[in-house]
Amino acid sequence: MPRSRSRRRWALIASLAAGALVVGGVLVGLPSEAPVRPAPVPAPGPQARAALAAGAPAALPDLTVLIGEQEAYLRTHPKDARSWALLGTAYVEQGRRTAEAALYPKAESALRRSLRTAPKRNPDALDGLAALAIARRDFRAARGYAEAALKERPKRWRTYPLLIEALTGLGDHKGAGRALDRLTELHSGPAVRARAAAVYRDRGWREDAAAALADAAAAAGAPAERAAYLQGAGELAWERGDLQDALRHFRAAARIDPDLRAAQAGQARVLAALGRSSEALSAYRVALTRQPEPQYALELGELYESLGLRDAARVEYDLLRALVRQHAAGGVDGNLTLGRFEADHGDPAAAVRLLRAEWRRQPGIEVADALGWALHRAGADKEALRFAAIATDKAHGGGVRSAPYAYHRGMIERALKQYGPARRHLQEALRINPYFSVAQAPAARAALRALGEPSEDGPPER
Repeated sequence: MPRSRSRRRWALIASLAAGALVVGGVLVGLPSEAPVRPAPVPAPGPQARAALAAGAPAALPDLTVLIGEQEAYLRTHPKDARSWALLGTAYVEQGRRTAEAALYPKAESALRRSLRTAPKRNPDALDGLAALAIARRDFRAARGYAEAALKERPKRWRTYPLLIEALTGLGDHKGAGRALDRLTELHSGPAVRARAAAVYRDRGWREDAAAALADAAAAAGAPAERAAYLQGAGELAWERGDLQDALRHFRAAARIDPDLRAAQAGQARVLAALGRSSEALSAYRVALTRQPEPQYALELGELYESLGLRDAARVEYDLLRALVRQHAAGGVDGNLTLGRFEADHGDPAAAVRLLRAEWRRQPGIEVADALGWALHRAGADKEALRFAAIATDKAHGGGVRSAPYAYHRGMIERALKQYGPARRHLQEALRINPYFSVAQAPAARAALRALGEPSEDGPPER
């Protein structure tokens, strides 16, 4: 072999060896390559903007930054209709996440300013008003705004989840199904799968709902979005009585997004069912302090009451009433929660009045169940059964498999001496979720024991 070729060969070998030593340079003291820098984290404002544009939950700190940026920008650009719509929508999301109803009038002001600036071809503002109406539990107004937005842009997929939620609140499950079909034709993605999961849950398709939420969580683009879908999966697991699965999902959601108080309230619910009362009380207090929802106060009060702490329960019930009044000042309709509370812990006749008015405005399944139970508590069992049937019969749209709904119907039938159906529905409630309520699950078991086994003669054995 010529000497020059030999030298070139050895030079190549030396360079390859040196390269190998550089890769593992720390072992021999040679300088290593520069470390790979992680991908930059998106700025909070743009990240919240992207989440809202995708119809996804946004992180609370990101929302705060976005709102500050938009407020500053609009002070010098007051005629930017899209920015007014974005600010209003961000206020809605912030209010939803914090239960600060005082943010909703600010949201409405910004959204209507957007519409005044651009009265036509402004679906962003109409979507924001639909989201605001849903947050205030005004489903009829939400449907109107969503339909107006779709009239301007029929293929605007982001409007369809709002329309579906509005139609569900109005008890129009067929319409919600048609809207979901249209949504899935126009778009796919985590937000669409999460909305589909809610529709599947209302139809009683639990496995499909769980699968859709699992897919949504796996495909979520941001931590806050993933946490929201895991929290939804925890709710599904809770509804079917799978305590460990529910607790796992709630904890994962709270770990990913510590500001997600619904996940902490979910943990409290499960911990109470597991008999871990001290931990449950602590979790409820944290959730209620950071997100003062009347429903959390109701659940905490009932937990105190189940532990024999009636004075502490009364404190939470007083707080519930105060929160409902406070939220009403921001335009939030709290009659459903207040009616449920009055039926069991206050004045059943007042509950009936509240819930009848609610049923006239928006006859959804939740309202049907609550009104039926209030009527039962007020002694009007025949009329109560009609509403309980709406909440539980698929023929009436009540396809959701709900332990509280089945329990309510069973107790109403028991009061009407319809012992066979009563036994069947009470058994169904405990089969769906044996832990569904710290107060009502024990009552369901006691009622079943009183009914006894069916006899050939018809009346129950005592």
